[in-house]
This record gives sequence, structure tokens and C-alpha cells, in this order.
Amino acid sequence: MNEPFSASTQEPVRTVGVEEELLLVDTETGAPRSMASQVLRVARRHGDTEVDAGQAGGSVGPELQEQQVETDTPAEEHLALLEMELRRWREKARSAAAEAGARILASGTTPMPVRPQAFDDARYAQITEQFGLTASEQLTCGCHVHVSVASDDEAVGALDRIRSWLPVLLAMSANSPFWQGADSGYESYRSQAMTRWPTNGPTEVFGSGRAYADHLRLLVDTGVPLDEGMAYYDARPSRSYPTLEVRVADVCLDPRDAVLVAALSRALVGTGAVEWSLGRPPDAAPVALLRLAMWQAGRHGLAGDLLDPLTHLPRPARQVVESLVAHVGEELEATGDTARVEEGIDRLFSQGTGSTKQRAVLAEEGRLDRAVVRLAELT
Repeated sequence: MNEPFSASTQEPVRTVGVEEELLLVDTETGAPRSMASQVLRVARRHGDTEVDAGQAGGSVGPELQEQQVETDTPAEEHLALLEMELRRWREKARSAAAEAGARILASGTTPMPVRPQAFDDARYAQITEQFGLTASEQLTCGCHVHVSVASDDEAVGALDRIRSWLPVLLAMSANSPFWQGADSGYESYRSQAMTRWPTNGPTEVFGSGRAYADHLRLLVDTGVPLDEGMAYYDARPSRSYPTLEVRVADVCLDPRDAVLVAALSRALVGTGAVEWSLGRPPDAAPVALLRLAMWQAGRHGLAGDLLDPLTHLPRPARQVVESLVAHVGEELEATGDTARVEEGIDRLFSQGTGSTKQRAVLAEEGRLDRAVVRLAELT
């Protein structure tokens, strides 16, 4: 990882990497397929699993259920390289799935009805035993962005200062309108399904890396979460890398939207780190209020009002997104990402989010199974 960027000292740009969870679906019917084990065997033969690749970032790997796989990119400084790597690893997952007899689908939930089957892994088996239907019915796919940080204290300092803005990223990435074969009425139903976990959602203000570590130990000592890895928060300091992991987004149908989320996540972390270093206090909004903001974002996406992160009152989505860009403007300028971000936002508001496209494809195809096959082709 490179050292983090500081607008005042012109240090190197923060690196950013993306993890994408992808569904496995039938090539003809679009129904979810329990084929992760077969797909990963193919990927392993091709040298595309992390064990064989021998590096952090750049792999196809397992997730909780057999109907999904996860890809991750290497850490990159430049968004053009990040997009190239994201597309490359989607293609590797697509190729492995095709060889095994399936397709990949970038959707936050499966549109078709499903009975998930847990991946054969000891930890996943423990999770399923501990959490019952919450785990056995869980089949959701997110986009997790890792942004480099210099220390645990910087990670938590930034986390404390970005938490009010994270619902905006959810709204922009919304890509899960369907659940068990029906329209959920939400732009991101994945965000609703995730609330069933007891350790999901926004975080309180911690103040320091030590306070966050103490918080995790307190959670694990209750015996409810199996380990610190079950802190499924909207954002969290990574256990594996020197990064702050922004976990709030749905996996995006269009990879350009994933890169947009990554750009804004990096800018938010950079802005939050600068505010922390200057001693500027974070927004002290209670977690209950942030949960309402997240619900609003998941329900309406960019199609209605969002809760303004500064006032916590309803405001048109376009205005809230523009406030986010203004908030992180210095970081976007410093990394050279301003034009790309503005172009991506214009595209989102003119063409719609992934949920908009999913519903449009269903309207054109007339049947959900046909729509899923076409969405897999778009993936």
C-alpha cells in the first residue's frame, strides 16, 4: 500500500481496491445455481484464486453461499487502472462460470426465487448454525471499497467523519429491486436484508483506534458474533489490510458505477482523514438517525429525497449528491478525479441506477427469467 494522500503536503495518492460479490445463475433460466465450488475449481486451474496467485488483491474466491463468488482487484492509485482490473476480474469470474456451466450476475439480490446453500467452509457452517434463517436465507451481493490509511487511528478518525455520508453511496449504487421473485418496492432491498445481522449498520463515534478495538472485543466477548470479522458495519477498518473498508454499496450492474463509488469512497476517506488531523469534530448524529438515512436511501435510491448528511432533513437526491461532491471537492481535485466523478453522476441521473435498469429490462422482456439472463449478459 502507498502512503496516504494529504492535500497540504502533496504526498502520494491513496490506493483503492474493490471487492465484488457476484451471483451464479443458470445460463438458460436465470435461476440461482449452487456452483461456487465448481467455478472455483476452474478458477484455480487457471491460476485465478488468491492461494495460487500468491498476492493480496486479484482473485476469484468463495462467499457465504454456493450461489455466489467474490472477486477482488489489486490496490490502484488511478481510477482507469482500477476499472481495467475490475473488468478483468469480472471477466475471469465470467469465464470460470461459463466453463462450469453458469453465468455471473452483478445484482445486490437474486431476482429469482432461491433457497441458498452454504459454501462448504467450517466458519460459514458455524455462522449458519449460530444465526439460523438469517444466515441460511442470506444471499446478497455488495461492493466493498478498500482505501489505504496510515494507521488505525487515522482509519477510525476518518470512519467517524464519513458515517453520515455513506447512505448517499448506497443510493447511488442501488441495484437490488427484487427479492424471491417479486418487486420489493425498494431500490436496494439488499440493504434491508443486511439489517437482520445484529452487527450491521452505521457505527457510533469511536474517537481512536484503541476505542474501536475495545468495542470489537466487547462484541466478541458477548458470544453473539463469532469473531471480529462479523462486524458487518457500513464501513470498518480492515482486519487484513491497512485500509478503511467502505461496505455500504450494492454490487453495481455497470462497472463504471463501481468505479464511481470507489472514487467517492476514496475522497470521503481522504477528507475525513484531513478533518481528523486538523482536530475538526465529527458529526455526532445518533446511530438511530443514520439508520433512518440508510433506510431512505435503500427505499428510494436517487428517485426521491435523501436525508441531507448536514441537516438530516429530506432534500432532493441530486442536491444531496452535489453536496457530497462539494464536501470532497479538494480530494477529487488532488487525485484528478473530478471530471470522471461528475461524468459518472450525470450518467446515473440520466440513465438510472442498476435498479432502474433491472426494472426496465423486466418491462422489455416481460418475464423475470428472461430479464435475469439479459442482465447477466450486461454484467
